[in-house]
Amino acid sequence: MRHDEIENYYIQYRRLLFTLAYQLTGSAVDAEDVVHDVFLKLHDVKLECLVEPKAYLCKMATNRSLDVLKSASRKREQYVGHWLPEPIRLSDDELVESVIQNDLLSYAMMIVLEKLTPIERAAFVLHEGLSFNYSVIAKIIGKSEVNCRQLVSRVRRKIGVHANGPIHEEAIDRKWIERFLSVLEQGDMNQVISMLAEDVTLISDGGGKALAAIHPIQSSNHVARFLLGIMRKASIGNGNVEITELNGQVGIIYRNDQKVDTVVFMHVQKKVVRNFYFIRNPDKLKHL
Repeated sequence: MRHDEIENYYIQYRRLLFTLAYQLTGSAVDAEDVVHDVFLKLHDVKLECLVEPKAYLCKMATNRSLDVLKSASRKREQYVGHWLPEPIRLSDDELVESVIQNDLLSYAMMIVLEKLTPIERAAFVLHEGLSFNYSVIAKIIGKSEVNCRQLVSRVRRKIGVHANGPIHEEAIDRKWIERFLSVLEQGDMNQVISMLAEDVTLISDGGGKALAAIHPIQSSNHVARFLLGIMRKASIGNGNVEITELNGQVGIIYRNDQKVDTVVFMHVQKKVVRNFYFIRNPDKLKHL
């Protein structure tokens, strides 16, 4: 295959394959490696195999991502503390071109995907994220069409979504986050608690390379105290807070001395925070 043909496929499908690999692995670094491997192997692929290039390339990326997941699961068993997916920043055009169902990139959904088996995750992302029909998914993951339908239905039941209903995360806007940060700055414990669900959970990922809570912090009282303590420490240093688009939603980047120190996501339901995710492992912040 000529080099310029591969380059054309790279330009056309790189973003899609990166997003697919990211959704399957939860790691931007691994996703980049997957894309690199796919186009490296494409030099050895016969032209007749590329009648449907999108499906063929997605099959290559899916298989490579599943291999990455197998080796990653062993590493994560030895991971210090709680493992969280890597946050990414994508422009609007990348979201539109890469993923039909953008809610699959939300951080709360990435957390849900981590709880699935690799094959469930692959079938679900290919169907719900890329809108492949079941006959194409069957060829990609090597299962029967009936089996693929069952896999997607099983995942929908697990995450509490009706058979044909849309997957939708409750949006959290910039103004809500600004108000929440303002309440934290005021140090009013009762006001902070009023914006949290009673059973709110805060999970930190430092990976043994940055200070982080090893175990989840639970309950509105404990989480509020933790957040107020962080706010007091942050006000002493040279840090600054940026509210920005991450994973197709609004998140928070905290910089200390101009270096990205922490990324924070909030999962909001019925206008109260149900989950906080603090990503502090510096390896996961290089992309930002």
